[in-house]
Amino acid sequence: MLSKLTPVCPPQLLNQAQALPAMITAVVNAGSELALESAKLAFEAGIIIPVLVGDIGAIITAAQAIDWPIDNFDLIACDGEEDAAAKAVQCVHQGNAQLLMKGNLHTDVLIRALLDKHHGLRTGERLSHLFHMSVPGSDRVLCITDAVVNVLPDTKTQLSILRGATDVMHALGNPKPKIALLSATEMVTQAMPSSFNAKELLGVMLEHDHQRAQVFGPLAFDGAVSPEAARLKGIKNPVAGHADVLLVPNIETGNAIFKQMVYFNGATAAGVLMGAKVPVMLTSRADPPAARLASAALAVVYAHYLSQKS
Repeated sequence: MLSKLTPVCPPQLLNQAQALPAMITAVVNAGSELALESAKLAFEAGIIIPVLVGDIGAIITAAQAIDWPIDNFDLIACDGEEDAAAKAVQCVHQGNAQLLMKGNLHTDVLIRALLDKHHGLRTGERLSHLFHMSVPGSDRVLCITDAVVNVLPDTKTQLSILRGATDVMHALGNPKPKIALLSATEMVTQAMPSSFNAKELLGVMLEHDHQRAQVFGPLAFDGAVSPEAARLKGIKNPVAGHADVLLVPNIETGNAIFKQMVYFNGATAAGVLMGAKVPVMLTSRADPPAARLASAALAVVYAHYLSQKS
């Protein structure tokens, strides 16, 4: 049942990033081969200029192992994961980095540095994550949020997730994305908390939110992505069957959908952390090179959008 398709970096996404100036990117705790391979991919694609933050000796050793000359890059010495995260965040404050790439450190360490009350990169919105999913041979893109950070988001958190996802879609060139509030039913019922939460989210959205995106729910998965299923169910809304974004009710739902697409459909999952002053690329050891490059491209496009918006 597992797909034999080889994941590819979506050409349209990469081309969009390559049409923009390369972004100075602090690679957080860069002293591992995998971290440097991710940075190298994005650098050679012409979309980032890396600043390597970490143990200098480990960085040099890892760079030699992957045959990557790093003499022309800025290196910032640090001692351990927490120091690396703090100094990478400091790079942003000092104007020496325009976005961040997670290297060899735990995600929670990086998130703590982002949320530090005195030295972090808070914006007033909750941190959240979006996956840009693409399948080889298909032009359709489906985004999933939040499958990484927020376990069981309340209505206020979901509103932040919604606004972050809308920004990413605008950055990608979609001026009014169709966002489906996912549940397992189209009926609002207390017995299905996710359906009731969808109704609550629609109720707290501002007019500005509605002007920037078409949002509808609750919708089951088939009603969100299949025009035929939406027609058979009698759901008459522009979002039904044509969703650009699935806003999931909990992390388990998002995690299952994105991994199903990766392992059954050969999808490439490009991920970006939203809600901080600059985007953050969160890559995993299990991610293929195509997904790591796609994540960098997505972050670059999003970073340029945020810099223009501010």
